[in-house]
Amino acid sequence: MRWARRIAVGLLVLAAALAVAFGTYRSLVLPRTEGAITLAGLHGAVSVERDADGIPSIRAGSLRDASFALGFVHAQDRLWQLETHRRIGAGRLAEAFGEAALETDRFLRALGVGRTAAAQWERLDPRSRELLQAYADGINAFVREQMRARPPEFVLLGLQPEPWTPQDSLAWMIMMAWDLGGNWTTELQRMRLALRLPVARINELLPPYPGEKPLATADYSALFRSLKVDARLGAQALAAAPESGVEGVGSNNWVLAGARTGSGKPLLANDPHLKLSAPALWYFARIETPAGRVAGATMPGLPQVVLGQTEHIAWGFTNTGPDVQDLYLERIDPADAGRYQTPQGWEAFERFDEVIRVKGKPDEHLSVRATRHGPVISDGGAGAGLTGPASAPAYAIALRWTALDPDPGTMEASWEMTAARSVDEFVRATARYVAPMQNVVVADRAGRIAVVSAGRVPLRKPDNDLKGQVPAPGWLARYDWAGFLDAGVTPRETDPPRGWIATANQRIHPADYPHYLTSEWAPPWRYQRIEQMLAAREKHSIADMRAMQADELSLAALPMLPLLRQAAPAHPLATAAQRELAGFDGVMAADKAAPLIYWAWARHLAHDLFADEAGEAAWTASVRAWREAMQDVMTRQDDWWCDDKSTPALETCAQINDRALARALDELQAAQGPDVSAWRWSRAHQARSEHRPFSRVKALARWFELRTPVGGDTYTVNVSRVNLRPDASTGELYLDEHGPSLRAIYDLGDAANSRFMHSSGQSGIALSPHYRGFVERWARVDYVPLWSAPAVQTLKLEPGP
Repeated sequence: MRWARRIAVGLLVLAAALAVAFGTYRSLVLPRTEGAITLAGLHGAVSVERDADGIPSIRAGSLRDASFALGFVHAQDRLWQLETHRRIGAGRLAEAFGEAALETDRFLRALGVGRTAAAQWERLDPRSRELLQAYADGINAFVREQMRARPPEFVLLGLQPEPWTPQDSLAWMIMMAWDLGGNWTTELQRMRLALRLPVARINELLPPYPGEKPLATADYSALFRSLKVDARLGAQALAAAPESGVEGVGSNNWVLAGARTGSGKPLLANDPHLKLSAPALWYFARIETPAGRVAGATMPGLPQVVLGQTEHIAWGFTNTGPDVQDLYLERIDPADAGRYQTPQGWEAFERFDEVIRVKGKPDEHLSVRATRHGPVISDGGAGAGLTGPASAPAYAIALRWTALDPDPGTMEASWEMTAARSVDEFVRATARYVAPMQNVVVADRAGRIAVVSAGRVPLRKPDNDLKGQVPAPGWLARYDWAGFLDAGVTPRETDPPRGWIATANQRIHPADYPHYLTSEWAPPWRYQRIEQMLAAREKHSIADMRAMQADELSLAALPMLPLLRQAAPAHPLATAAQRELAGFDGVMAADKAAPLIYWAWARHLAHDLFADEAGEAAWTASVRAWREAMQDVMTRQDDWWCDDKSTPALETCAQINDRALARALDELQAAQGPDVSAWRWSRAHQARSEHRPFSRVKALARWFELRTPVGGDTYTVNVSRVNLRPDASTGELYLDEHGPSLRAIYDLGDAANSRFMHSSGQSGIALSPHYRGFVERWARVDYVPLWSAPAVQTLKLEPGP
């Protein structure tokens, strides 16, 4: 028994040693937030006061030192997030995460974000260069002088943080534009569909904005057949690319004039919908300099408040969703693979040699190309899947995109927008803004309100008969851009008589607007619901703004409910399911069964209607819900779509409807048991904030990933996009991974009433109490004060040698 006691004592000693080591590491890795420190690179003293939620108030004697301090606190709290942002912009994920990230790196190197960032840095104005450099200096000062222990991700992956550069900030700004500008994916989708379906059927599957006719184009199905384009063209690039703008990724904002508020001063609300991450993309800060005060949402990697309020104005963004990306088929010279066809003849590709380091594997040497239109993104798929032999493809795919231009106007405009003292000054400042195009609502203390669509929009030639809908032949000059829309004529409105302005990614200009922005607006359901709630009373309060941001009525569901209630499959749970649906009014409540039944039925119905025509592989890769197409087909009872072409029988729409509900009930019974009344939407529909990369490591996911049950759906004002594909790591359906990454309400009459909230917590260090401190409050649609939170910790930053 003596040996047993020795083992027990040994285990206790080991456990104690581990506890001490863990406690020591935790105390070292959490940032220093009190006392005084000296930092090389500061020009003057700075005070950083943190409130109980870890939100810093930075007080500096200059904007330059405030930028330095913001970089410093970003590094204190979000160093690993900065590392991932830097690696994404540079296409250097594989050297940290291994071979699984290699495809993404290939695509990012082909896209050339780093090359664009370097070109923008060379053209940047002196003031922006100074502030970007100061921000980078602040990050690097923390790492060099104050980091006592690396955050857990660095330790577990065996990595050391590298110096941040101003070009890293510019690259991250481009990647944020990528996240909000996904038209190129729809172009590839249309091209692949065109090799299976006529254009008229594609227009039914991807219908126009409600009340409009499909955009008139050439018969691109015939075009691609004549060019002998392979259906796989671009598939690798599409698979390798980091996700960009898709259905359900958007935002809401609205602003009320004083005549429509209880205080007599404007109220402004904003909730940008982005991918949920742990930590959140946003980091709250309050900044005070002799130039003024600003508070709101910053983004680690960028040296400014992106969304927020000053002493004079408040502003909020939604994505305009313009068509600012065009793909081009570049015909390769069969006699010389180093050349491609242009209107003037054959020209040499521009080439860039890239070396991708891969953790645990040899380096990969990659040659990527660019044409007169832009980077060859098909090189990001290693050239596979192109027409003809892999060693001698007939075409490459190039991308023209406004955000890849060397013009640094977005960064330069951002400073002027924040410094504006009135609505008019703010709108003028947006003229230099390039990408991503945003519908910006703004209000000032004088009571003015406005919206302006800020961003650069390409002009397409009158004889462009493809209109940016599909990849165009790059050797034909009529598909080249003909310049850009004048910044002064993008959509805008100031002080409308109705007393309010709202945008929710819907069409934001009247039918007679003379310029083309896009044909792919988000459906207007969220906007219509906002409009309903604004019209419900003459004057609104902060509480009304909160209720609107929490609203879970899905107008998209209402026209589909009669169809669902008609479904009568021979399934033992069908009666119980219809009982749950009897009183369902389209409110996607977390604690009800009806929303779950509805979404499972809709998922199976869309598959059974469209997968056989679109192709199972393309269908599986899609993230769309196909709601508009599904509604149109079932409304007109179009048996061409309803017939399952994989069977010899001729199925009717009624049969497909019954079958969809039966399959949904089988799925839900397996997942949540046979008692339909016990089913809950929130058991399947959880907001998941993904951690890079530990959400994909089962043993670590529970410590780093953030989850909470939610209601709502893809089309509610309180958006929680419904994921219809099985999750790659867990197989779960209906997760919410895109939602209100930030909610804010700004009071222009009394700033003490202004409030905000994001989806995780201020810290990016999983051992911090601020890592998940906002999650439950965010799920409840609660807020923290924008301005008036008392300091509980103060850190003095002093200039050092």
